Amino acid sequence: MFDDLLQHLGLSAFSLKGFGPLLLEGTWMTIKLSLLSLLVSVMLGLIGASAKLSGSAALRVPAQLYTTLIRGVPDLVLMLLIFYSLQTWLTGLTEALEWDYIEIDPFAAGVITLGFIYGAYFTETFRGAMLAVPRGQLEAATAYGLKRSQRFRYVVFPQMMRYALPGIGNNWMVMLKATALVSIIGLADLVKAAQDAGKSTYQLFYFLVLAALIYLLITSASNIALRWLERRYSAGTREALR
Repeated sequence: MFDDLLQHLGLSAFSLKGFGPLLLEGTWMTIKLSLLSLLVSVMLGLIGASAKLSGSAALRVPAQLYTTLIRGVPDLVLMLLIFYSLQTWLTGLTEALEWDYIEIDPFAAGVITLGFIYGAYFTETFRGAMLAVPRGQLEAATAYGLKRSQRFRYVVFPQMMRYALPGIGNNWMVMLKATALVSIIGLADLVKAAQDAGKSTYQLFYFLVLAALIYLLITSASNIALRWLERRYSAGTREALR
């Protein structure tokens, strides 16, 4: 598969030098990390958006601080701070309880860190989408006697997604590329695999270009999925506007 792609791109002068399985494992690691981080980000985003739109200052203020702090500090700095803070706190806890030393799993740390960082961006995406839902829809749902959870599930969420999808797609693309940062905490993702292969064969540029092409394939597939979601959540609206 890789050799065919390289041949079409004029890069078939080199081979994978036996590092194909390593690159596949790194690619799968990147995909898993991205999807799980997306899940955490979406959950935090929904919670954060609801908090920022809440009438309670006890919920609004922490949510505002969260989004302001995260969006104002570079991802790399946040990743290092969160990762080493988690390890420091865990070490202090185990010492206080006289437990054996516990080292945080890099994959779990990567998911938590990326999810926490991009949860702030999803918070703003969902907040704007929720505000775009006509208030009359909520009033009508309340008049029909729907509970709060039912109003969100049947009225707010389907309409909100139509407005949120462009922002979700943008956040997903940025987060997917940001997974390359997790190599600094020891996770064997695609970038780490490409670096190891390149250093071992003295063809670092070649393997980094290959990693870039793999990222391009993933983002291209993501664009197809996002367009399908946009068509699905826009069903009926285009016809109504004609």
